[in-house]
Amino acid sequence: MAASPYSCILWDVDGTIADASAGILPRLLEVFTSFGLPEPDAGALSRWIGPPMFESFQELAGMSAEDAHRAVREYRRLAARDGYAASVRIYPGVAEALKTVKAAGIPQATASSKPENQVLAILEHYELIDDFVVVAGALPDAAGLHDGKEAVLRRALGRLADAGVDISRPVLIGDRLHDIEGAAPLGVPVIFVTWGFGEPGESAGAVAEVATPDELLRILLPAA
Repeated sequence: MAASPYSCILWDVDGTIADASAGILPRLLEVFTSFGLPEPDAGALSRWIGPPMFESFQELAGMSAEDAHRAVREYRRLAARDGYAASVRIYPGVAEALKTVKAAGIPQATASSKPENQVLAILEHYELIDDFVVVAGALPDAAGLHDGKEAVLRRALGRLADAGVDISRPVLIGDRLHDIEGAAPLGVPVIFVTWGFGEPGESAGAVAEVATPDELLRILLPAA
């Protein structure tokens, strides 16, 4: 195993591994139309990518909890219709970084607010699934709501521990403030990547900020 300051590495997906905006944004517009809402400003649509959509429909669209439930269900229906890996691209250099980390013997997991079945579909489509010991995404509760970043991180770490992985020194790779906020209660440091959808100031609280996968690898595998 190559020397690394981290015993395991957790990855956000939207905005960190994959750019799904080409599919996400048109589906959001369909949902807005179905609710009779005006089309949102195109420049603000990227704020929807990453955080749980139930929260975003309330905070960004001003919906009630009941309408947000309905909007999430409609969005998920559209995503299933289109295919979960449709209109998704992997950021340049990220696939190579995943394989480099795996080859160095550092266990990896996803920890995404995207529904777990969608994460699996994307990783399988792009043949990245074997780079991960664990795939963790958001799961629905009894009310159909998908859980947030902190819950997903707890699940990912628990699954890694069950697989025999040392989780004493984890790190999360993410691109939004909600990654940092979700990791904070668990004491998990975050490396913030700037190639995703984060806005200025969102990296506050991260232990490092990187602009390229090569910069990221120099932190994850400093002796490589």
